Amino acid sequence: MTSSLISSRSTPAKATEQNAKASPEFADKLAETQALLQRAAANFTPVTQASSLGAEDVVITHLINSLQLNISVFVLETGALHTETLALLERTQAHSRAPIQIFRPVAESVIQFVRDKGQDAMYQSIAMRKECCGVRKMEPLTRALHGQKAWITGLRQEQSSTRAEVPMLDDSEVATKDLYKFNPLARWTWGDVWHYIATNQVDYNPLHDQFFPSIGCAPCTRAISLGEAFRAGRWWWEDEAAKECGLHVKK
Repeated sequence: MTSSLISSRSTPAKATEQNAKASPEFADKLAETQALLQRAAANFTPVTQASSLGAEDVVITHLINSLQLNISVFVLETGALHTETLALLERTQAHSRAPIQIFRPVAESVIQFVRDKGQDAMYQSIAMRKECCGVRKMEPLTRALHGQKAWITGLRQEQSSTRAEVPMLDDSEVATKDLYKFNPLARWTWGDVWHYIATNQVDYNPLHDQFFPSIGCAPCTRAISLGEAFRAGRWWWEDEAAKECGLHVKK
């Protein structure tokens, strides 16, 4: 799925200037999102937001804080994030009303992976890249979600073909994990996200100004070009169908 993210690479502008364009239904979508977050806080405690500090996630955190909801936020600090992401994490910790928890990979597991497979193993095969994601993301995610009744993500239907049917409330893992997943921005467009950021002056990752619509670990993320798919900059050396780290993949 391609995305009209970029009007020109020759005249760089801030992401808010490039992308902020609300859809005609934005007011209704915003009200729907606010109601869903309020429902999550009221009926699914404890509930936490998973934030990668990308554009969608800073919108959700801002909403949580604005609505003064009893929802915590967690960040997976993989040890391989961009310096811009780490700086935004510090600013978020400093200014967020909601508590920001940081989960890091087990140091020995990272050391062993690098020792056995090498620091650039993710480029050698999908299996080794997913093993790296397992060490740096999946294991910390398990700890982050322990004891939670629900979690909140920034998944949107527009992001990729594999996410085109993302529901606002996903109960598919309740039977196996007793865990609900809320996707309050599921129906938002990229323009909606940036309209909210611009209107509310939300702090965001400056990598978005450099044509990084989707931001993950530094070795696995690049800027995209005009006409490329929204997530083309993630694991760009892999087949399009494989571009998930496992956090949002159903077994």
